[in-house]
Amino acid sequence: MSFAHFPPMPDFPPGEVWLAGAGPGDPRLLTLLALHAVSAADDIVHDALIDPRVLTLRRDGAELIPAGKRGGRPSPHQNEINGILIDRARAGRRVLRLKGGDPFVFGRGWDEVLALAEAGIRYRLIPGITSGLAATALAGIPATTRDTNHAVVLAAGHRADDDQSSADWVALARLGQPVILYMPMTQLAGITVALMKGGMAADTPAALLHAATTEQEKVVDSTLARLVEDAQVNGIGSPAIVVIGAVAGLRRQVLSGLVGWR
Repeated sequence: MSFAHFPPMPDFPPGEVWLAGAGPGDPRLLTLLALHAVSAADDIVHDALIDPRVLTLRRDGAELIPAGKRGGRPSPHQNEINGILIDRARAGRRVLRLKGGDPFVFGRGWDEVLALAEAGIRYRLIPGITSGLAATALAGIPATTRDTNHAVVLAAGHRADDDQSSADWVALARLGQPVILYMPMTQLAGITVALMKGGMAADTPAALLHAATTEQEKVVDSTLARLVEDAQVNGIGSPAIVVIGAVAGLRRQVLSGLVGWR
């Protein structure tokens, strides 16, 4: 393998903050630019669900700073994380904010970018593979097909303590499009009831995708009405992605030829 014809990687100057997506979990799903950032940073401010093998790719002497926000567990407030990024950058450090998935898909990347911009800190954004689309693809579930849908809804299934907004599930059901839920397990019962109230059929195909791309990965086929029961029976907890819609039922057609990604 040769990278001789690739464009050169950008310099990571002292005093900058780079926000990078680490993808859905498995280190092999890092982008090349995210890998470059990990290996060049002085400080890595990382989420809780970053695979430890990703962090071993850091250079000697790089400092790891945990900043994961886990539902129901003690975790730093967003203002604290913003302050760490700003203070470290002002101290002349090369600061990498490493997030699971993509920084701008339910990752609070915008909060951090806004804080950096207001503080006059230079920053770079490095997209990552978002877990909702990665988990579905690896399970043999297409996000869209020509025959089923030309749109898909990505929705946060949890409600953060400091976020008083929540999805209007009844309205989303009426769109008639598949819904991919991120981290929905604590609210799953209420979500399923609301979607059925909005007109989504109880027998709508669904799938529970637990810990995608890890050794603990588990996929359970279900329906909208059975999601909560099937999650309990199969021991599905966080982290999880839930897919609801016609696309979730398509995987049965291709399982015989699906090669395990690991």
